[in-house]
Amino acid sequence: MNTLNQAIYDIGIVPVIKLSNPERDAVPLAKALCEGGIPVAEVTFRAAGADTAIRLMKEACPDMIVGAGTVTEKAQIDAVIAARGQFIVTPGLDPELVVYAREKNIPIYPGCITPTDYHTALKLGLEVLKFFPAEQSGGLAKIEAMSAPFPQFKIMPTGGISLKNLADYIASPVIVACGGSYMVSSDLIDNQKWEEITKLCRKSRDIVEATRLGTAVKELPNTALSSVSSAVPGQFVEQSTDTAQKI
Repeated sequence: MNTLNQAIYDIGIVPVIKLSNPERDAVPLAKALCEGGIPVAEVTFRAAGADTAIRLMKEACPDMIVGAGTVTEKAQIDAVIAARGQFIVTPGLDPELVVYAREKNIPIYPGCITPTDYHTALKLGLEVLKFFPAEQSGGLAKIEAMSAPFPQFKIMPTGGISLKNLADYIASPVIVACGGSYMVSSDLIDNQKWEEITKLCRKSRDIVEATRLGTAVKELPNTALSSVSSAVPGQFVEQSTDTAQKI
């Protein structure tokens, strides 16, 4: 994976945001996300002023990864680039937008849910795809089934992701990160519940880290696990100059 994709993978979650009042909410929201351990945001063009929100977020939190979602036309890509946005997400696969984004040197994650979508994405040389709407389109079972003929892709499911099923998705090696709105709902943003947003972000990050740690342990060789489980106190020694002392 490239540097940006790896950074998104490391975080594990991408908040999908609709801001009705970017001048008021963009900066405190960005700070709340970062404080909660999720320094990334997909600001959608479902509301006017997405590019304004991106610019304000980047000014307030320069190290944050901020991109745009629900991008459906070239002019929006231009606006995102002008606002210092770092990636583009489209609801469907539009080859013309993919080509345009690549000409502009900005990563793009198109929505793909069918074998035809995946095949087209393969021809376009893409690496990470958005799977939207995830739960309504077959969920993790379909994503993993699709990965059999198309193992080249890492997937970012969005739509129906919550604290209840986040671990199931993150545990799959096909998933690069999950997109979600549960920690940035309209109620939370409109009522400026920044502390609650931070708490939800922390819970999400805890789930991601615990799930990935558990998956890593399961993948350890059986010999390594058996040697650890059979250890007894005093078995290991620590070298101190020329003297070995039992722990």
